[in-house]
Amino acid sequence: MTDPDLPPLHDDQDHQSAAQPRTKPRRPVLFALIVFLLIAIPAGYIVISAEQSRDSGEGKEQEAAATGLTNAFPARVQQRIYDVPVPKGSTPVYYYESNSWKSSSLFVQFRTNDGGLDRYLRKVGTDSTALKKGKVTIPAGQAAQVGWDFTTDEEWAGAVNPKKAPHPSQRIMVSFEEPGHPVVYTVSTVKF
Repeated sequence: MTDPDLPPLHDDQDHQSAAQPRTKPRRPVLFALIVFLLIAIPAGYIVISAEQSRDSGEGKEQEAAATGLTNAFPARVQQRIYDVPVPKGSTPVYYYESNSWKSSSLFVQFRTNDGGLDRYLRKVGTDSTALKKGKVTIPAGQAAQVGWDFTTDEEWAGAVNPKKAPHPSQRIMVSFEEPGHPVVYTVSTVKF
C-alpha cells in the first residue's frame, strides 16, 4: 500500500544527484593561465637577472683589460676610496685604475676652471700654494702607464699630498697652458 501523494522511495535520477556533491563548473583556461603565470614570472626574473649579471661582468672585464685612460668620470666609490673628488662640470675627464698586491692607484685627468681647481685641492686636503712651478711630482715611469709626458714645455706646477696608510696619497700635476682652464693630472695611491 502506497500513498499516491508520496514520491517513490527509489528514484534513480534523484539518487544520483544526492550521491554526488554539487561542484562548481571547472575553468580549465583560467587554471592553465594561473599555472603558466606561476612558472613564467619567476623564470622571467631569472632570465633578466642573469642577463644583467652577465652584462655587468663583461663591462668589468673590459674595464680591467683596459691599458689606458677611459674617457669617463671615475665611479663615486672610486673617487671616495682614492680621495679624488673630480669637480662637477669638468670636461673632458679620463681615468685609469691599476692594482697590485702592494698598492692600488687611480690615475685621473680633467680640465676645469680656476675655481674648480681650488675646490678640488681643498677637498683633497691641500691648496694652490702647495703647487710648485716646474716641479714634476709624478714619476716618468708612472706617467708612462697612461701616456702622460711632463717633460714638454708647458707651464707645469706640481704638488705631493702624502697621507698615512690606509689613506691615499696624491701626486698632482697641473698644466696652466690655457689660462683660466687648468688641466689636472692626479695619481692617487693606496698602499696595503
